[in-house]
Amino acid sequence: VQLQASGGGLVQAGGSLRLSCAASARTFRPLVMGWFRQAPDKEREFVASSDWSGSIFRYADSVKGRFTISKDNAKNTVYLRMNSLKSEDTAIYYCSAGPPGSWSFWGQGTLVTVSS
Repeated sequence: VQLQASGGGLVQAGGSLRLSCAASARTFRPLVMGWFRQAPDKEREFVASSDWSGSIFRYADSVKGRFTISKDNAKNTVYLRMNSLKSEDTAIYYCSAGPPGSWSFWGQGTLVTVSS
């Protein structure tokens, strides 16, 4: 599975961004898709995930109510809408996919920088 993430950039605190992750078509289903992030000098952490049907979602406590994950199966793409961004959201965001219970595939990462 190949994953291509995009949509990162520089945004002011309180602003919004939408990340996209396009997956190779033939293996898009029945994978769980998700987002992780890694801030400078910190370990990679889970952000959000969606089951393959796009009906079961999980979020890290730190982003609940601000971030929304969604899937478009017709486009083989998963999105992460990020609102009310904070400086602590600054990180490289990675798209990942895999069978339930295993994050087997990773995209290249996209940088999100939130200025205060």
